[in-house]
Amino acid sequence: MSGIENVGVDRIGPGATVLDVREDYEWEAGHIDGAVHIPLDQLPDRLEELDPDEDLYVICRTGGRSYRATAWLVGHGYSAMNVAGGMDAWQEAGRDMVADSGKQPTVL
Repeated sequence: MSGIENVGVDRIGPGATVLDVREDYEWEAGHIDGAVHIPLDQLPDRLEELDPDEDLYVICRTGGRSYRATAWLVGHGYSAMNVAGGMDAWQEAGRDMVADSGKQPTVL
């Protein structure tokens, strides 16, 4: 699966479209405000929710699921990049997160 671009969290600027492919419980604990949430196993059925002409920064917890999602999206003609290190790297960099739980956002 060559040709997959891996980018660091520092490459994600304001207004970027972030696709979070983690599970619901992970999303609820902490996520990037404004990100699109489509769990990896739902991606084929929800593909129409994404714009193939828009750059997508695909993220999960550490980068494995997002890599698979990115490869699949690129194979289907989408412009997608894998976020190296995932939400762990996002949190480590001190980037803002929100949580649906009302508690302090965290990465599970």
